[in-house]
Amino acid sequence: MSEENNLLGVGSRVKHPAYGDGVIIGLDVAAYQVVFMTYGKKLVGKEYGDWEVIENIPAENDISFTEAEKSLLRILKTYNATNETVALGDKWDDGILILKPGDEQLKSKEMPIDTFFHKIVMVRDRLRVMEQRINSSKLSDEEKVNLQQYITRIYGSLTSFNVLFKYKEDHFKGEKK
Repeated sequence: MSEENNLLGVGSRVKHPAYGDGVIIGLDVAAYQVVFMTYGKKLVGKEYGDWEVIENIPAENDISFTEAEKSLLRILKTYNATNETVALGDKWDDGILILKPGDEQLKSKEMPIDTFFHKIVMVRDRLRVMEQRINSSKLSDEEKVNLQQYITRIYGSLTSFNVLFKYKEDHFKGEKK
C-alpha cells in the first residue's frame, strides 16, 4: 500500500483482526485515523496489511475532511459507537490502589490506580452500550423503562468512583430524588 493511488481514503470501511469493524476518518503522514465500533479512534500505519478492506474509497489529496471527521465522531458518540478518552484526576497519577484484608495473615492486593480507573471507565462504556441496545430493542416501553431504572441505579452505585475522574462531566450520575 505504499503507492499513493493505493491509499485508502476517508470513508473506507475495514475489518481489523483485533479491533473489528472500523471507518477511516482521516489520513496522517504515516497512518490512518480509524474509528472502530468497539475501541474508538485508533491510528493504524498505512503499511498495515492484515486487515480486510470491506469498502475502498480512493484517497483524495485536495479535500480537507476535518468537518466530516467531526460530524462522524459526533454521530458515533450519539450512538455510543466510540469510546471517549476519559482523564484520571492528576492527584492519582502513578498512584497505587491497596486492598488490605481485615485478617492480618492474608496478603494485601495492590494495583496501579490507572489500571483500576480504566476498568471503571470500561464498565461505564459497556453500560452506555447496554442502554443504547435496550432503547433500540423490540422490548415494550414498560420493559425498557424498568431496565433503564436498573441501569440508573447501577450508575448511582458507581458514583463512589467519581473521585477518580479529572473532569466533573465524566462523573457517574444516579437517580435524582
